[in-house]
Amino acid sequence: MTEVSFPGLGIKTIAIDPVAFELFNRPIYWYGLIIALALFAGVCVALLRCKRQHISPDNVYDLALFATPAAVICARLYYVIFNFELYRDNLVKVFYLWEGGIAIYGAVIGAVSTAYIYAKVKKLNVGNLFDMGCIALILGQSIGRWGNFINGEAYGIATDLPWRMAVNGVLAHPTFLYESLWTLAGFFLLWNYEKRKRFHGEVFLMYVLWYGVGRAWIEGLRTDSLMLGTIRISQLVAILTAVVAVILILKNRKKYKDVPVIYPELEEETHEKSDD
Repeated sequence: MTEVSFPGLGIKTIAIDPVAFELFNRPIYWYGLIIALALFAGVCVALLRCKRQHISPDNVYDLALFATPAAVICARLYYVIFNFELYRDNLVKVFYLWEGGIAIYGAVIGAVSTAYIYAKVKKLNVGNLFDMGCIALILGQSIGRWGNFINGEAYGIATDLPWRMAVNGVLAHPTFLYESLWTLAGFFLLWNYEKRKRFHGEVFLMYVLWYGVGRAWIEGLRTDSLMLGTIRISQLVAILTAVVAVILILKNRKKYKDVPVIYPELEEETHEKSDD
């Protein structure tokens, strides 16, 4: 049972049972249900945007089937690699996913790698597929972070700010909430930025930049970071990928500066709605 409260906001203690219900005498956890909801929402968003990227709905379904297990496996491997001392003496525990221990950057790496291979095999434009997928991905990330709230995890260092969160008696930054709100804002940003892109893959690079900047800041507040010596590994990944994204965006924006936006009809729709 997790006890959570926001004393500065007047929200009293909430006792949260991580088990939602039982099915055939097996516990069904809220965390799993929230991740399933995140996946469902992401697929729905991808279906809404796929035609614009010249991708069929069948491709969306196929990619979801391939990318989901790849994301889970890579999320687990990422966590295990940087916490290997926990599994060194009993490697079988690597497969005990129900005990927790996954990392979102591992999931992103798995999903993106799978999408790249899928695009090459199906002869799809990689940039288009990434532009569609990242909008779905960032919404899924926003929803998925609430699984951490249920489990009383992924919170930050101590603080006395008004929105501080008390988890089992510990007052701390609600970093799960920071990332959920940051990625939700990113979802709306990318959704609207798509109509202004000048090259395929630009929306994806904006995703990498937006998420990297937010994660670099938020990771610095967390107390459960995966470490490589004295370095917070996810913070390092966030900074490096954000820098690379900036370079590639500026380089390609300059290259395609005289090229019209790829989806001028979206700009026209926007102006028409504004005139109304």
